[in-house]
Amino acid sequence: MSLNKYLIDKIINVTSKAAISCHKFIGKNHKRNADKAATDTMRDEINKLEINGKVVIGEGELDEAPMLYIGEKLGLGGNLNLDIAVDPLEGTNFVAKNLPGGLSVISVAEEGNLFNAPETYMDKLTVSKKVPYDATDLDFSIEKNIKNIADSLNKDIKNITACLLDRPRHGKIIDKLKEMNVKMKLISDGDVSGALMVTDPKYNVDIFLGIGGGPEGVLAASAIDAYGCKFQGRFIFDNDRDIYRAKKMGIENLEKKYDLKEIIKGDSIFCATGVTNGDLVKGVNIDDNKYITETLVTHKGSNMCKIVLREDTIKT
Repeated sequence: MSLNKYLIDKIINVTSKAAISCHKFIGKNHKRNADKAATDTMRDEINKLEINGKVVIGEGELDEAPMLYIGEKLGLGGNLNLDIAVDPLEGTNFVAKNLPGGLSVISVAEEGNLFNAPETYMDKLTVSKKVPYDATDLDFSIEKNIKNIADSLNKDIKNITACLLDRPRHGKIIDKLKEMNVKMKLISDGDVSGALMVTDPKYNVDIFLGIGGGPEGVLAASAIDAYGCKFQGRFIFDNDRDIYRAKKMGIENLEKKYDLKEIIKGDSIFCATGVTNGDLVKGVNIDDNKYITETLVTHKGSNMCKIVLREDTIKT
């Protein structure tokens, strides 16, 4: 059994049900309750699948997360051994405050094909497939990356758009982009969706850069791989605890720069279902006693990159 259409449909169901489960918390200012609902539902739905699943990216380590913790075994068993990466609710604040961008996200791959990313920050860079691979690099200056993108796309620098998290740690990057007169799309949260802005010209984003979550980087890379875009990441280990955990996971070179193929090996399925409306997908909607969900689905093996609409009857 491979990563086939049957499994794709089942994974869409997982994120759809997780998104629906936290719909009732939209705008209620209870981000923990929303996250718990998504986590509980996602775990329950995965456990209904005929797989031998192992969480490689989850809600944290066993002492931090009672469910979907790193290393947890999931599924009913069978012939398919899977690595599973999850973010049951990306953008908990978005859902709590009824803001755009809340998502339920999962990626699955055959055993050994998903990078086991530590719970630490990662310096990231993603660019459109229209940009030559060697035109950008984490080791290049901001100025060089932007100029190379502009040259390769035959665009004025003032028409280049960079997306990044609006964080104090990005102050110098933002200042440099302002100095260069580059357009910016500053996002408050949503590391996964931010990285995916480079995948389609309709988002009008040429580069996603800056420091965000390492686990979110792996999730985004799974989708980016299906679009043929570039991803680079370098983990940031700035304390003894993170260094210890990294070495425990087998990471010896703490300065290593990872390319996409080192993070996602082989085929993978990525699903992101909207909880609240966002750039990628619409949020959960209720129509005629049914929940309507939108899910961005990618599957490199079948060249699938599409939005799937799904209806679930509301149980009374």
